[in-house]
Amino acid sequence: MSDNPSGLASRALSILRGSVAYVAAFLFDTFAALTGFYYSKKYAVIVQRLGLRRRVPTDQNRPGLIIIQVDGLAHEHLLQAIDKGRAPNIKRMLSRGDVVIERWRCGLPSTTPAAQAGIMFGENDGIPAFRWYDKRRQRSMVFKLPALATAYQARLEQQRPGILLDGSSYVNFFDGGAYNSLFTLSTIEPHSFFEGVRGAGLVALFLLNPLRVVRVIYLAIKEYFTDAFQRISSRVTGRLQLPFIGLYPFLRVMSNVIFREIETFAVLVDIYRGVPAIYATYYGYDEVAHHFGVGSIAAGQALRHIDRSVGQIDRLQRAHLSRPYWLFLLGDHGLTPSEPFSERYGQTLGQLLAAELGSGIALAEMTDGEHQDMYQTRFLLDELRAIEKNLRPAAAIVARRIRELVERRLALNRDDLLEWDVQRHHDLVVKSSGSLAHVYFNLTNRRMDLSDISAAFPGLVLKLLAHEGIWVVVAREGDQVLIMDEDSILTVDATGQQHLEGDHPFARLPEPDHASEQVLRIARFPEAGDLVLFGSYDPS
Repeated sequence: MSDNPSGLASRALSILRGSVAYVAAFLFDTFAALTGFYYSKKYAVIVQRLGLRRRVPTDQNRPGLIIIQVDGLAHEHLLQAIDKGRAPNIKRMLSRGDVVIERWRCGLPSTTPAAQAGIMFGENDGIPAFRWYDKRRQRSMVFKLPALATAYQARLEQQRPGILLDGSSYVNFFDGGAYNSLFTLSTIEPHSFFEGVRGAGLVALFLLNPLRVVRVIYLAIKEYFTDAFQRISSRVTGRLQLPFIGLYPFLRVMSNVIFREIETFAVLVDIYRGVPAIYATYYGYDEVAHHFGVGSIAAGQALRHIDRSVGQIDRLQRAHLSRPYWLFLLGDHGLTPSEPFSERYGQTLGQLLAAELGSGIALAEMTDGEHQDMYQTRFLLDELRAIEKNLRPAAAIVARRIRELVERRLALNRDDLLEWDVQRHHDLVVKSSGSLAHVYFNLTNRRMDLSDISAAFPGLVLKLLAHEGIWVVVAREGDQVLIMDEDSILTVDATGQQHLEGDHPFARLPEPDHASEQVLRIARFPEAGDLVLFGSYDPS
């Protein structure tokens, strides 16, 4: 009796599938072995040249930790970028099935220092915004200052150790207790990364590798002219009126090319060595998105470059050259399209307040866009001086030339320099960080209650609430916190008991109760303003 033809075809197809699967598995294993061999040889040479040693974990089964932070990248904007083909490596990681993507709440304030403090140390109390004012000492505080980051980390380390012990920190605000750090603000004083042997060695390897140097120079020139083209395009189309002055184009090249290439290289070396914990932050997307918008082509291009670095890191960690790793890719906060208060209303928030308070008011204010370049450039100069100091005279030529160019450009902006300590008295201090502003009245060095403010400046709070550019005003009265909009007020006492008059002030948000909890937490910080203001928000 002969076999059924359909049965023979089915068995043949099954055999063919098995053969294809076997060949595919063999090819994959062969490719993985060759890749591992290539990476092992490549980074063994680099580590040997740097005079470093490989780390042999005591527990071979305990994975190391790699955290890659893409500054300012929100969940929805990542999904949009994946759909538009701007993050092919991240998309490939998700398609493998061993990587998942989840939303998380960064909370208030939605800034990088607060997020990194929480992630690295499990605590971020005392950070009311990116910038604030110390009434008692009459000093402006901004997290671009290395001394502030150093002091705050020292306070955190007294409570608990960071997550990067014996690890590495690259381009962060805090080092999380890391042994090595590169462009990390909290470690810029009393020493910098490039004062160490390893920092100088990394730079030397870059300078001694012609292909890498040519690549970085090409990318830097391309980035500079791309920025110029995008600014011209924004003016021609009328979308944005971005100026051509200042240090931003140069700093964009530094963050989007030079910093990115160096930190990616450093992370790859660390993975080969088996460093137990690595935290690297890429700031290029956030820098560009702030200027051109989150949905802009410029922001998409910046993200694509970061995605390429993420792909390199992912491929090497999957090779398991020294140890297995847990890889986390995160965005520390999101970005919301917005319009500056001064452009919309013809004056800054501080100028509006000063006008309401009357003539003769001494105002101190720093808006979100002011003096950013100055802080970044001073930070950069410190590192460049350290590079130049530790390299041989011949190898230090490039570092010296870059430092001279930065110092020359900084001199052109000398009139715009901000004094780091506010020594003179101001009647009114306004510190804005995005849509969040802290307002301080220097009638007293203690925090003023709502009744004090109303007695000193009758009608001020009502006028602020009536302004279309101001959404919510937050004040204290004893142990109570009052969250107000034009038509309602939410009062919360020290026990958490709430009393609501009218609709919820945050009713237009998806989670109004969560929003009020975050605002309440900020308002109870001793560092918070006498008034805390939030700019108007249109959910549509």
